[in-house]
Amino acid sequence: MQRYQSYALGKWFDGEGVETNLYNAITGDKIGETSSLGLDYKAMIEYGRKTGGYVLRKMTFQERGRMLKALALFLMEKKEHYYAVSALTGATRVDSWIDIEGGIGNLFANASLRRQFPDLPYNVEGSAVPLSKNGTFIGHHINVPKDGVAIHINAFNFPIWGMLEKIAVNLMAGVPAIVKPSEYTCFLTEVMVRDIIDSKILPEGSLQLVCGLGRGIIDHATCQDVVTFTGSAATGKILKGMPHIVNESVPFNLEADSLNATILGKYAVPGTEEFDLFIKETTKEITIKAGQKCTAVRRIFVPEDLIEDVEKAISSRLASTKIGNPDFEGVRMGALATNTQVERVRANVEQLMKSQKVVYGNMDEFEVLGADRNKGAFFSPILFRNDDPFNKTDVHNIEAFGPVSTIMPYKTVEDAIELSKMGKGSLVSSIVTPNDQEAREFVIGAACMHGRILVLNKDCAKESTGHGSPMPLLTHGGPGRAGGGEEMGGKRGVLHYMQRTAIQGHPTTITRITDQFQVGAEMPEANPHVFRKHFEELVIGETVFTHKHTVTDADIVNFANVSGDNFYAHMDATSLEGTIFERRVAHGYFVLSKAAGLFVDPKKGPVLLNYGLEEARFTKPVYPGATICVRFTVKEKVDQEKRTEDDIAKGIVKFLVDVYDETGETVALATILTMVRKLDQA
Repeated sequence: MQRYQSYALGKWFDGEGVETNLYNAITGDKIGETSSLGLDYKAMIEYGRKTGGYVLRKMTFQERGRMLKALALFLMEKKEHYYAVSALTGATRVDSWIDIEGGIGNLFANASLRRQFPDLPYNVEGSAVPLSKNGTFIGHHINVPKDGVAIHINAFNFPIWGMLEKIAVNLMAGVPAIVKPSEYTCFLTEVMVRDIIDSKILPEGSLQLVCGLGRGIIDHATCQDVVTFTGSAATGKILKGMPHIVNESVPFNLEADSLNATILGKYAVPGTEEFDLFIKETTKEITIKAGQKCTAVRRIFVPEDLIEDVEKAISSRLASTKIGNPDFEGVRMGALATNTQVERVRANVEQLMKSQKVVYGNMDEFEVLGADRNKGAFFSPILFRNDDPFNKTDVHNIEAFGPVSTIMPYKTVEDAIELSKMGKGSLVSSIVTPNDQEAREFVIGAACMHGRILVLNKDCAKESTGHGSPMPLLTHGGPGRAGGGEEMGGKRGVLHYMQRTAIQGHPTTITRITDQFQVGAEMPEANPHVFRKHFEELVIGETVFTHKHTVTDADIVNFANVSGDNFYAHMDATSLEGTIFERRVAHGYFVLSKAAGLFVDPKKGPVLLNYGLEEARFTKPVYPGATICVRFTVKEKVDQEKRTEDDIAKGIVKFLVDVYDETGETVALATILTMVRKLDQA
C-alpha cells in the first residue's frame, strides 16, 4: 500500500500509524494512507526560519523572481504526470488544468513581480517624507521579510493550485513555507513536492510538507510567522481565535468558502449575446470541479420576468452534461473529492429543500458513465428555485459545497445588490450585462461585500478568465463570511509577508540604507562622467554637475517648430491675461530636452540606451533669460539577467534629472532609465 509522506527537517517522514486512508474518487478503491503523527512542528518552524529563511532573506527580489521562474519552467515540463495523478481526485482534464497549470501560472506571474521591486533583499516603499525645515531629517518606509515561516493550511479542492498560489507569494517575499494540504487529496501535492525538492531550485528549508491531519501545526507560531487558512469558515474562525494566535498577534489570513452570486442584468434578455454568456458561465461554474470551488456560483439572481427562461436554459445545459469517469469519452463532470464530501453536500441539499424547490436534478437517480455510481463520489447537479429570496433565507446561509445552486428573482438593481449582500460576504460575484451604467450601479453598490466582481459582456467574453478564476496579480479574498483575508494580489500580496518599518535620519544615511538616492543627501561629483562607467562602477549618489544654458525666445520658437507644440502660453504673449504666467514660457519638454543635451556624454561608452522616463514634473515656469543647469545623479541600480548566452551582460540604472535655475530653485524633475553594460562585456 502506497504510503504518502511528509517532508520535514530536510528528509521524508512516514508518520506514525494511519491517520487517513486515501481513495480514488472515481472507483472508490483505496490508493494509499498517510499520517502526520510524530512530526515536531516546533523544530520544523525553527528549521524553516534558520535554514530556508536565512538564505531567502539574503536573496534579492531579482534572484527570488528568477528562482520562481525556473521552478515554473521545471514543473511545466512534468505536468502530464500531475494530470494522471489528479484524475484520482475525480477531476476532469479541464478541472486539472485549473489546478495544475493555473498553479504553475501563479509562479510565473509572481516571478514577473521582480520588476516592481528594487534589486535588494528588502523593499523601499513609496517616497521619502520631509520631516524638517532645512531637509536634514527625513523619513521613509522599508519592507523587510518577516523572520519566520508561512504556514499554509489548504483545502481539498485544489491540491496544487492551493499550494503554489500561496508559496509563490511568500517565497517572493523571502519567507519559507510549511504547507499542509487537505489529508484527502495530499497525495497529489506530495507528488509535486517530491519533484520540487529533487530539483534543488529552492534553497533547503524553503518548503516543508505535512501530509495528514497536522494537529498542532500552528501551536508554535509567533508574530514573525504568517498563517493562511483556506476552507470552511467555522474551522478557520476556531483556528484564528486560538489564544496563542491572538496573544502573539500572529498574522492570520482566512479565506473561507462563500455564497458567491451571479447576476443577469435587465438588458441581457434572451436573444442577446450576454444572455447566452450568462447561461454558459453559470452552468460552467456549477459543474467545473463538480462545484467544489470556493468561487463557485451558489446563488443566481435574474430579473423576475426572465426567471422561466433562465431556469429552462440552465436546466437544458445541465441535462447535456455527462457525469462519470473523466477517461470516458464525453464526460464533462467528474466526482466529488471524497464520499465524505458527498454526505456533507447531501445533508446541506436536504436542508435547502425545506425552503425551496428542486427544478433540476435528483441525488438518488442520475446516470454515471464509465464508473459505478455507488462506489465513486458522484453527485448530480442540483438546481433550486426560490421565488421569495428576501424571506426564504436559508439559501443565503447554507452552502452545499458541490454542484448546487439556486435561481432567484429580483425587481430592481437595488434589489439585486441587496440580495447579493445577504450572503454576508463573498469572494466573488459576477454581473452579465451589455449596459455599462447598469454594471456601474451594481459594482459600486455591491463592492463593499465582495472581494472581486466580474463584469462580463460580449466585448470581453473571448478573453475573460471567467467568474471562478482569481488572478495572481489581483486580490483574492473577501469580507465577512469569506474570511476577511486577501491572498495573492500582486505586489500587495508579497508585502503581506513583510514588515513595514518607518526609518528616520539624514538623507545621506537613508540613501545608504535604501540604496536609492534621497534628495538632500551627499552628491559627490562623478569622475569620470557617469556615462563613462560600467554598471558595477556606478555609485548611488554620485552626480554630474553640467554646464549652464540661458533660455532664449529663439529656443521657444525653434522647439515649437520642431515639436508642433504651439500652445498659446509658449507662442502668444497677448493671451496670458488671467493665467499664472508673467510672459511667454518655455516648453516643459524643451527644458527636459535641453537638460539631456547638458548631461549626456555623446561618446560611445558603457551606456547602451535610454529607454524610459518616469516621474517627470515641471515645478517652476522657465522664461526667456533664465539660466538652467542640471544635477544628474545615480538614483538606483537594478541588475538584469542575461536572456541567452549571447546576450549582453547589463543592468538598469535610474538617474535623477534635477534641472535648476540661476536662483538654485528646481524647475523640472524626472527619472530616466538607462541600460548600462557590465564590465565583463567591455
